[in-house]
Amino acid sequence: MDSIVYVLLLAAIIIIALSVFLSFVPIMLWISALASGVRIGIITLVAMRLRRVIPSRIVNPMIKATKAGIELTINQLESHFLAGGNVDRVVNALIAAHRANIHLEFERAAAIDLAGRDVLQAVQMSVNPRVIETPTVSAVAKDGIEVKVIARVTVRANIDRLVGGAGEETIIARVGEGIVTTVGSSNSHKDVLENPDMISRTVLGKGLDAGTAFEILSIDIADVDVGKNIGAHLQTEQAEADKRIAQAKAEERRAMAVAQEQEMKAKVVEMKAKVVESESQVPLAMAEALRGGKLGVMEYMNLKNIDADTQMRSSLGKMNDGGKHEDQE
Repeated sequence: MDSIVYVLLLAAIIIIALSVFLSFVPIMLWISALASGVRIGIITLVAMRLRRVIPSRIVNPMIKATKAGIELTINQLESHFLAGGNVDRVVNALIAAHRANIHLEFERAAAIDLAGRDVLQAVQMSVNPRVIETPTVSAVAKDGIEVKVIARVTVRANIDRLVGGAGEETIIARVGEGIVTTVGSSNSHKDVLENPDMISRTVLGKGLDAGTAFEILSIDIADVDVGKNIGAHLQTEQAEADKRIAQAKAEERRAMAVAQEQEMKAKVVEMKAKVVESESQVPLAMAEALRGGKLGVMEYMNLKNIDADTQMRSSLGKMNDGGKHEDQE
């Protein structure tokens, strides 16, 4: 009975030991590598475990590269994995480039991957160019008519400039700038409608792909529409602004005239008050002259008669003037 328990216990220990050993030492992965022609030692796989590197992430891409005829080393793949790169994607990109006869070295592909760009997509874009459609670009010709243009830009990835090169946003911005410049230099919007390829030729000749991660193959105008008459709209707004300025200046002059009129009325009232004041001094002066003997009674009576006669003549003259006005009417 004790022997049976001892045998079972020993078997369990052996099974546990084998499980731990096989989990730490990837025997099956080593066998797959040898069967695929990849020379790698079992000690190297164990060392990967100690360096916290997943052996399958290195060995499987190495098998694919060997089968595709690409010469790589375990140290290259392991160093890229430790740097935080995607080893499988880099190897797939190298295989795709090798099949398409595109010269791409491992160091360049690893640098592109570590820069945050999808190196496999870049290789695929080099083989199969991509079409980028710009948003609607509004430009105004010299005759003041707005032209709305939509362009399709065919680009191919430039692998040598993927690291440090500008992206798609820069391409779209430069194409939009070229469209605005070309339409703005046209004498009439009809010229743009008649020859839309003029835009593509002019924009393509500006070398807009300089400093970018792409190579522009063609620029095709997808749609051209006529928008608003911007020139007439601006002239209308300018005329309206000039009218408001003229009205403001006229209102200012009217206010000044009204103020001056009121000032003149105040001066007239002031002068009348002075006249009344002066007239009030006349009776006092005459009374003083009578008391002092400087003016006789007969002279005063003659003066009153002359004054009455003058008033009567003035009244008759006003009556005659009123009659003439009535006759004329």
